[in-house]
Amino acid sequence: MFIPLHDSNDLKHIKLQWVTWSLIALNAIVWGITELAGADSEFTNAAVLGLGFIPSVVNDIAELQPSLVLVPEDATYVTYSFLHGNLLHLGSNMIFLWVFGDNVEDAMGHIKFLIFYFACAAAGAFAHGLLLPDSESPLIGASGAVAGIVAAYLMLHPKVRVWVLVLGRIPLPLPAFIPLAVWVVFQFFMVVTDIGGDVSWAAHVGGIMCGAVLVLFFRRSGVPLFDRTINSPKAVIHKSGQSAPEKAAPQSAPPKWGR
Repeated sequence: MFIPLHDSNDLKHIKLQWVTWSLIALNAIVWGITELAGADSEFTNAAVLGLGFIPSVVNDIAELQPSLVLVPEDATYVTYSFLHGNLLHLGSNMIFLWVFGDNVEDAMGHIKFLIFYFACAAAGAFAHGLLLPDSESPLIGASGAVAGIVAAYLMLHPKVRVWVLVLGRIPLPLPAFIPLAVWVVFQFFMVVTDIGGDVSWAAHVGGIMCGAVLVLFFRRSGVPLFDRTINSPKAVIHKSGQSAPEKAAPQSAPPKWGR
């Protein structure tokens, strides 16, 4: 539908978005390791089966071979999000995380943002498992977590101008709510119309719903929603009869792939 390129939205509370950068780096490293091993290699297949989220395994309908069990079943609610099928799958998730993650991290703080990211990833896996409880296909990809970030950004900064590449070739500066709201609606539409497809739209929807709720509680005190202005109290009247100057506060301005 569109590719985000850049937003005009400076950081206000943190100097560096080091959690966002670290998550991008970790995703890239994991993909690089599996790519070097080969997409169809025994190592990569074992990683996908052992770290991917498999609903039938988590729901005790099926079992993995003991040699393939790399982490506890419940841990796969998060570990699946660091695996990607190919460079396009990785790149599409990481560019969304790059453009929108820094401002969500800024609004929440580093630690809360990291918890938020993992919670949205887990919510994506949960929604996928709820829709397809007996699926034996491993879910991989960071899209559940990224979908939560998109939802949070939409609620925090709908008026910010974002440069997007529409249909892969037309660059346009648009208010964030236009492409992001369309993207969110599209995910809900696809989860109903494409249940058996290769993309887990349910993981996207789970991440969106989790992100929209958690941003209400995880944002810093005083960080407004919907780019609203924080108004300072009225000027105080001094004994001299003159009003103190009013200062405005700053504006807060295969596997199933989750893409």
